[in-house]
Amino acid sequence: MGLAEDLNQFEQLLGELIIKYEQYFLGIEKREPLRLFGQVERLSQRFSTGAITNSSQKFRYNCLVARFTTYRQYWTRINRLIDEGKYSRDRFKMKIHERERNVEPSPEPPSEKPADRDIDQVYRQYLEARTACHLPVEGIRPEMIAAAIEKQRPLIMERYHCREVEFRVVIEEGTPKIKVRPIA
Repeated sequence: MGLAEDLNQFEQLLGELIIKYEQYFLGIEKREPLRLFGQVERLSQRFSTGAITNSSQKFRYNCLVARFTTYRQYWTRINRLIDEGKYSRDRFKMKIHERERNVEPSPEPPSEKPADRDIDQVYRQYLEARTACHLPVEGIRPEMIAAAIEKQRPLIMERYHCREVEFRVVIEEGTPKIKVRPIA
């Protein structure tokens, strides 16, 4: 084959490979298109020694190689994310397949709200800080801390225009204090 035919074949196979990889990532294809990938890679390396003298064909070849290289890096990154379980379309696809099989996703065990855990943690830290400062801890109940936090939370969120706040205990001048920090 001539150079023009090789470049046409390279471009056609690269287009097919892009489509096959997208189908693989969406779950339509069950296996990665490695055989087609090998063919495209061989075509990309065929003229790498600089055997092309026509500048328009050389430009076209270099553009195709650059496009293939960019997609290869993209595919490698997506495959790594799939292996790590961080690929969002993969999780979306999994939920769709669960619905199609009429399998309900495994219910999460009932647990306390994150806000309750945060309040409990702040309460424990506050007691530890008072003990470290040699201050009495009798009479301090979790409900008191929770009420103070819940009273301040909406005011702080409104003042700083945020959706969530974080409470932490600090010791200033020998006295433990509950500080708030806006998040997002």
